[in-house]
Amino acid sequence: METQTPNAATSRHGLWSSRLVFILVAAGAAIGLGNIWKFPFMAGANGGAAFILVYLACIAFIGVPVLMAEVMLGRRGRLNPVASLKQLALDADASVHWRLLGYLGALTLLLIFSFYSVISGWTFAYIKFGWSGAFNDASPDEVATLFTDFLANPKMLLLWHTAFIAMSLYTVLFGVQRGLERVIRFVMPLMLILLGLLVIYAVIAGDWMAGMRFLFTPDFSQVTYKTVIAAMGQALFTLAVGASAMMVYGAYLPKNVPMGSTLLTIAGLDTAIALMAGLAIFPIVFAYALSPAEGPGLVFVTLPIAFGQMPWGQFFAGIFFLLLLFAAWTSALSFAEPLTMLLIERFKISRKKAAMIVGFIAWALGIGTLLSFNVWADYKLFGHWDFFTAIDGLASNILLPIGALLFAVFAGWVMKRDDSHDELALSRQWQYRLWRFLIRYVAPISILIIFASPLIL
Repeated sequence: METQTPNAATSRHGLWSSRLVFILVAAGAAIGLGNIWKFPFMAGANGGAAFILVYLACIAFIGVPVLMAEVMLGRRGRLNPVASLKQLALDADASVHWRLLGYLGALTLLLIFSFYSVISGWTFAYIKFGWSGAFNDASPDEVATLFTDFLANPKMLLLWHTAFIAMSLYTVLFGVQRGLERVIRFVMPLMLILLGLLVIYAVIAGDWMAGMRFLFTPDFSQVTYKTVIAAMGQALFTLAVGASAMMVYGAYLPKNVPMGSTLLTIAGLDTAIALMAGLAIFPIVFAYALSPAEGPGLVFVTLPIAFGQMPWGQFFAGIFFLLLLFAAWTSALSFAEPLTMLLIERFKISRKKAAMIVGFIAWALGIGTLLSFNVWADYKLFGHWDFFTAIDGLASNILLPIGALLFAVFAGWVMKRDDSHDELALSRQWQYRLWRFLIRYVAPISILIIFASPLIL
């Protein structure tokens, strides 16, 4: 373990080579299935524009302050989250038990990685379906049957789940600059190009005005406490905060990179991509009189129906699912890398061995998720939730908000003011005061109110 003081330490795993690379990597962590798959169906199921406004508020008042806190803590500590939090707590004359927050984050990342890889694996099959013409002139029942039959085949799901785990870990094996950076430099620009093509296609082939109205004309009568909880969970999920992933990426951030403007750029890019995904999807949905409230099946059932009826639909179906695969890949790296880093530093093992352990555990847990769609479909935890729903709900709607709350408390109330001021190095004093107000009061109180709302309402 490093003996340097946190504010002077340099990560033993290397540093990002530039500010632009960090923006691309952190944005890649944020821009994943949460933006391209989950955001559209969450918006569709929760009233469109009304959900989006609540989501944007959660991004601004909870997500961004916690993002800044996580990255700041990571750069200050330069170690894995457990060791960094322990050292920073000692520096603040606080309990070393704060290191448990690092373990909570690791558990959250592991759970998310396990089911995320299963869903991401579907994109391999759907790229093949799209470019092979499987959706061409297919009726809604035929597309739904294709999806149902696919989920009912545990061997096929296991194959693609395994392929995605292997793809992610192969990248992590090469470390910060030769692995993560090299992939992100190639994939992120390509993702933006593909998404731009899909938006243009939606303008031409879809009902653009209907999509715009759905996304930007709010109906607040549809906002309930469940909408707010979903929006908060989505904001934390899409920014990849609350589980220490950004803390690890912050540990690789050079000291001379301005944190405030850089993280605002990342949050802005993440939000823009989520909205672009909506602009690419909903005009197509409305053009073919399909339901925007399909839930998780929006991307894998509803869109293929539309692609099958469109001019050039076969080509653009493949492009869409290729985009989805790339987005999932960049996010998966932010789950695997922190877990690998923790094992390397905690148990003094090689990167290869650590990555293999992370991959095996996530792969084994993922089997529970893929079986919940077929063999275990009738088994419900506590009579209500299948394995996938339970793991997703636990990680996204409980552990992520708890993690975000504790990171906010640590950064705002435990860490010394001078230390956070020095590390954030914001260009204006009012900017630091605003962040400190948000991280001490607005973010934690908002999270607590949202959690308590089911008991109050």
